[in-house]
Amino acid sequence: MDRARDERDVDTLMGQFHEYLTKKTLKSTRQRDIIARQFFAADGHLSIEELLALAREENPRIGYATVYRTLKLLTECGLAAMRRFGEGQAIYETAGDTDHHDHLICIECDHVLEFSNDDIEKLQDQVARSFGFNIVRHKLELYGLCPKARGIKGGSCPREEEEARDAREARDREHN
Repeated sequence: MDRARDERDVDTLMGQFHEYLTKKTLKSTRQRDIIARQFFAADGHLSIEELLALAREENPRIGYATVYRTLKLLTECGLAAMRRFGEGQAIYETAGDTDHHDHLICIECDHVLEFSNDDIEKLQDQVARSFGFNIVRHKLELYGLCPKARGIKGGSCPREEEEARDAREARDREHN
């Protein structure tokens, strides 16, 4: 997946969000727009805390409750999907416009890796048909240990790599 969504996609999703707010006679506030735009531009899964940090880069006065309520609205209108892997905290991803994918979750560092595999999809359909089922929807979550958590010499942690990359990008944005 690309690191960030195309700006046209973000604008389209923002338009859908504004239509929902209008239909529900709710205000489109600057803080809601910042939160929604940051959410739609992000790649992968975000916790409320991660989205709060992104939104505060644009407006330090945005609060946790505003992020929570905005994510609730985005979920209600079908633009966000909440996921809870294992017993971990709720995380959110853009819904509806994303391709189907499954998840690998490290039980040590909580990193969530998205993947797609046509062979797995075909096998799931084959298994379902063998029992007379027609799959309508599904989710596949595989839990395990990343290379670092497994103790592999020189093994890396995808979460640490992602955080380091995000920190570098934030520094680059500050300098530009």
